Amino acid sequence: MTAVSTEPIKNTDHLFEDELLPHADALYNFAYHLTYNEADANDLVQETFMKAFRFINLYESGTNSKAWLFKILKNAFINEYRKKKKEPEKVDYDDVITFSDEDDDNSAAYFDLREELFDGIMGDEITVALNRLPIDFKTVILLCDVEGFSYEEIAKIIDIPIGTVRSRLHRARNVLKESLKEYAQKMGFNKEL
Repeated sequence: MTAVSTEPIKNTDHLFEDELLPHADALYNFAYHLTYNEADANDLVQETFMKAFRFINLYESGTNSKAWLFKILKNAFINEYRKKKKEPEKVDYDDVITFSDEDDDNSAAYFDLREELFDGIMGDEITVALNRLPIDFKTVILLCDVEGFSYEEIAKIIDIPIGTVRSRLHRARNVLKESLKEYAQKMGFNKEL
């Protein structure tokens, strides 16, 4: 009877903790920008790490772990999005009753978590402009301009040709430029945009 070695498990744990877990904050930021819901973003990150751990044997140590994780997260988001599109809209009766019973005076207590998250980072106009972008454009903007991935890395994460990455990024930036022109001028950027 031979003893079972626990070395691969330790190496897997070590690999997971050293190369994958450090990207948790970046994954959350990307997930939040895709979902704009704290709970959904947390669920998406958790699902990403569960899949990464499950398929860690497919990851090559020393390669771009961040890109590998972002690809898993992007695929999980797309799968969830497709699943929700096929489901009929669900309404919780208790939520409707609670909502109709609330006083209008309580509406002042409403706040947007995004405002707290992005307070001091970017204006509401920028967040709104990003939200208006089609998901394909928003994804390349977030991966390139927020997360700092190269065009090649983005192409691998999204599974599209690099030329398509360049095209989407160019078009997304032009759409943002047009939608933010007036805001930029109000903020004192008087150059011709």
